[in-house]
Amino acid sequence: MSTGFLKTRVAGIALMAGLTAAGAAHADYTLTILHTNDFHARFEPINKYDSTCSTEDNDAGECFGGTARQVTAIREARAKAENSILVDAGDQFQGTLFYTYYKGKASAEFMDMMGYQAMVVGNHEFDDGPEVLGKYIDALDFPMLMANGDVSKEPALDGKIKKSVVLEVGGQKIGLIGTTAQDNAILSSPGKNITFSEPVPVIKEEVEKLKAEGVDKIILLSHSGYYVDQETAKAVPDLDVIVGGHTHTLLGDMEGAEGSYPTMVGKTAIVTASAHSKYLGDLTVTFDDAGVVKSTEGQPILLDASVAEDPEAKARLTELAKPLEEIRQKVVAQSTDAIDGSRDVCRLKECPMGDLMTDAMIERVKDQGITIAITNGGGLRASLPAGDVTMGDVLTVLPFQNTLATFDAKGSVIVAALENGASQMEEVAGRFSQVGGLKYTVTPSAEAGSRISDVMVMKDGDWAPIDPEATYGVVTNNYVRAGGDGYAMFGTDATNVYDYGPDLADVLAEYMAANGPVKPYTDGRITVAE
Repeated sequence: MSTGFLKTRVAGIALMAGLTAAGAAHADYTLTILHTNDFHARFEPINKYDSTCSTEDNDAGECFGGTARQVTAIREARAKAENSILVDAGDQFQGTLFYTYYKGKASAEFMDMMGYQAMVVGNHEFDDGPEVLGKYIDALDFPMLMANGDVSKEPALDGKIKKSVVLEVGGQKIGLIGTTAQDNAILSSPGKNITFSEPVPVIKEEVEKLKAEGVDKIILLSHSGYYVDQETAKAVPDLDVIVGGHTHTLLGDMEGAEGSYPTMVGKTAIVTASAHSKYLGDLTVTFDDAGVVKSTEGQPILLDASVAEDPEAKARLTELAKPLEEIRQKVVAQSTDAIDGSRDVCRLKECPMGDLMTDAMIERVKDQGITIAITNGGGLRASLPAGDVTMGDVLTVLPFQNTLATFDAKGSVIVAALENGASQMEEVAGRFSQVGGLKYTVTPSAEAGSRISDVMVMKDGDWAPIDPEATYGVVTNNYVRAGGDGYAMFGTDATNVYDYGPDLADVLAEYMAANGPVKPYTDGRITVAE
């Protein structure tokens, strides 16, 4: 790869990061925290559906984000700041052909170029196992953090991840701690050699360690989600700022924001900046001489067409994209309208992408006696556009290279699986069950274990209540079948298992081609009750 232009930019960024406020006439200290999270390989601009934007739409000013805009926004934000740091709250990996083809190489190149100073491990950094993550860390010029994950028994990662780090910025020590999702073992593929623990106890340990070293400004990089971050702030009041990720939460004054930016819990400021490179988080914190937060100011910066794309970064992206074009541009189907696969729909209720995907799954294996499909809403990563649908579009929706998995299970196991899917709806978790070949009602406010009711299956051409003792043929993806996203019952109670069917992306593309042009639909297979 040609990376010559990166060296000059790294040098410039390092110089800017090293500027100090030593000559300040007052005791207050101001730090600007520039932050990103849940990038998911969106190196190129995205459209309103979080899918790769066409060149025509981008030129017309209708797109957002992308690395070239990030470069410009970071450079401009740094120029305005007295002191600044740039950090990432996890999930650089997975989401587009850039990751499928380059794994972590493209991310490492651009993050080093932009001058990131720390990152926390996200769950998707484990998607291709510890070895890929280890190589990624080796390529980074900054530390990777994770205090609540023990990698000492994993040779590919042992000694490569820190619990915390201290940066000196403007003559002041800034402590950074990193924690990841406690349930990474079921969210991703870290392997059997890594264990994860509750974040709060290890955060407290690292806070005391940093304070003993004279650090009185402490920031947590957290890939655990907005709800967990608020609970963490209550439990560890010594944290000054929490920079969060995982739930793709937007905070701020703009439409669609879920809370204020920052969200204050006690004296702790919590920030997070949506996902997919659409925003750059920009929080300025003023500390008094004792390291206590006096004030905060800022908003996430929307990276729309008003933010110019850096020409050198754009040229490098064009170079990297060349091997992907043949795959990406192949038109595989047509759709009459956009097919909604958005996170805030497919993780909370029946969605058009969920219905289409599960119907495609059943169609592919119905000759094997399979009548039910269950897939995790979090496995659907984007929407599909109206009109021509390319393989690149399909791979953006289904980037994980999961395969069809078939098995037999009792009705009671299927109901338990649906209960698992409803168990974290308040967190908009990816385990929500999109289904085909059955209907059910979910009551999110009900007690755990009783959220699911009225489960119906097709029998002799009509809907009938599911029989807890009867055995049904089920299709899902290999990640869920192995227990991912909490579906442990499919790992322990399934029989006649086969995990090595065709790639989901191929299944969807072929189904759409055979049934096109596809008109988006929902048909009432999931009812959400009050």
